[in-house]
Amino acid sequence: MEFLTGNSIWIYFIIFFGKIIEVTFATLRIVLINRGERTKGSVVALIEVLLWIFVTGSVLVGFQEYPLKAVVFSVAFAIGNWLGSWLENKIALGLSEIKIITSEDPSCLLKTLRESDLAVTVMEGEGRNGHRYMLEIFLKRARINATVKLINGCLDNCMITLSDVKV
Repeated sequence: MEFLTGNSIWIYFIIFFGKIIEVTFATLRIVLINRGERTKGSVVALIEVLLWIFVTGSVLVGFQEYPLKAVVFSVAFAIGNWLGSWLENKIALGLSEIKIITSEDPSCLLKTLRESDLAVTVMEGEGRNGHRYMLEIFLKRARINATVKLINGCLDNCMITLSDVKV
C-alpha cells in the first residue's frame, strides 16, 4: 500500500472519487437504518468503513507535506454529501403521507386518485373560514411528485402537506 502514501496524480483521483463514494454510502446507510433496513444498512456500512480507512489513511500520511490531499479530501466530502442526498431522493425509499385541505368539492380529485390506485381517506370538518375537506393518502415516496401533479390538476385552491411515515 505504499502507493497510497505517495504524491502521484493517481492518488489524488483515488482520494477524490473514493471519498465521494464513501460519503454517498454513508448517506445511504443512515437513510436505510432510519427506515428500519438494518441489514442493508450494515452491508453498506461495511463498504463505507473500508473506503474510509483507505482514503483517510492515504490523506493522513503525508498531508502536511502534501496539503493538496486535504483540500481534495474536503471537496470530495462536500460533493459526496450532495450526491448522497440526491441519490437517496431518486431512490425514494419508504412511505409518505400527503394531506390535502380544501374547501372545494373533492369528488373529481377522489376519482382521479383512486383511478391511479391510491387509497384516499376523506374527512369533513369545520375551519376558521367554514366547511373543509381533509384528504389523507399514504403512498410510496417515489409516487409523491406524480400525485401532487394530480392534486394540483384537480383542485385550484388547497393546502398540501407531506410527511415521512415510519412503519
